[in-house]
Amino acid sequence: MTDSDDYYEILGVSRDASEEEIKKAFKQRALDYHPDRSDDSEAEEKFKKISEAYEVLSDAEQRARYDRFGKEGVQGAAARGRSYRSADIGDIFEEMGFGDLFSQFFGGAGRRGGRRSRRGSDLRMRLDLDLVEAAFGCQKEVELRKREECDVCGGSGAKDSADKKTCPDCEGRGKVSASRGFFTLTETCSRCKGRGHVITDPCDKCNGAGRIRRTKTLEVDVPAGVETGHRIRIDGEGEAGEAGPGSLYVEINVNSHPRFKRDGADLYTQIPISFVQAALGGVVEVPLLDEDEVEELEIDQGTQTGEVFVINGRGAHHLNRRGRGDLHVQVKVITPTNLSEEEKEVFEELAELRGEEVQPRDRSIFEKVRDAFVG
Repeated sequence: MTDSDDYYEILGVSRDASEEEIKKAFKQRALDYHPDRSDDSEAEEKFKKISEAYEVLSDAEQRARYDRFGKEGVQGAAARGRSYRSADIGDIFEEMGFGDLFSQFFGGAGRRGGRRSRRGSDLRMRLDLDLVEAAFGCQKEVELRKREECDVCGGSGAKDSADKKTCPDCEGRGKVSASRGFFTLTETCSRCKGRGHVITDPCDKCNGAGRIRRTKTLEVDVPAGVETGHRIRIDGEGEAGEAGPGSLYVEINVNSHPRFKRDGADLYTQIPISFVQAALGGVVEVPLLDEDEVEELEIDQGTQTGEVFVINGRGAHHLNRRGRGDLHVQVKVITPTNLSEEEKEVFEELAELRGEEVQPRDRSIFEKVRDAFVG
């Protein structure tokens, strides 16, 4: 393991590593350096660094801050989230979804005894935003259907507290072990289904599950500057569990806009200007993404189609920091059509002043051939 303080180097992954690659790297290093298993005198300190790195890089929002600002942008992140520093190695693998795999290979070694109460499952949902909502932030009301603690039995699943008893097969551990030659296999207790207890008289409302499914309305605070793929974590709004509810991950999808395109915090748009405005210059009004707002833009004399002007600070908000990006305005010169006789004379005079020869449109070859056949 490197002595670097860079989180990516600590886990041994590249800066564009996927979530799965980061998870896999942490799993391997947790095995190598957990104090319960390693003989390295510095194992505890190294394990703390590994845990801190994973805590930040496994969370999309914290990782984005770290990529922009380094450790200063995520100070205290590990303390606010789930921490692996004091957990035993079996707990870590259960948290990451490798609990059964760990039991098969290590027979539950390193556990501090007893059945571990499980946190409820995390939930994910997609939230569609328009560009205005994503650029400037908003509050969105969403409906979520999830399992919550039964309000009759308080999550116990039993009609009465006396109806909930320790499982006699696993003695409350939730798992049973059996020797298979050189290996000891640990499996989920078939009697209690891993709960560590059995219910003799179940609750009438939840039928012993301890949880019931409900639809809940939530208000999600969307920070300014989010983009497609950004995740907002809301702790305590996942499904109910014995050790408390899991988290809700709201995955952002930003819909396209008819007039603006976006690149990070910068916005891009196109405006039409007249032939006269392009030639003489002047001031034109540019509609902004901000509701019903316009910005005056000075056009230079002789502006050509495709030229881009930049209006500073009129783009989208930067995510998790102050300020806004810029608005890039591309102009498109519109050639006039359906000229009146007076307008034609003006253009002909202009052409004469500029020494430009303007010929009347000659008949096309097709028209000449057609006329020859028609007579």
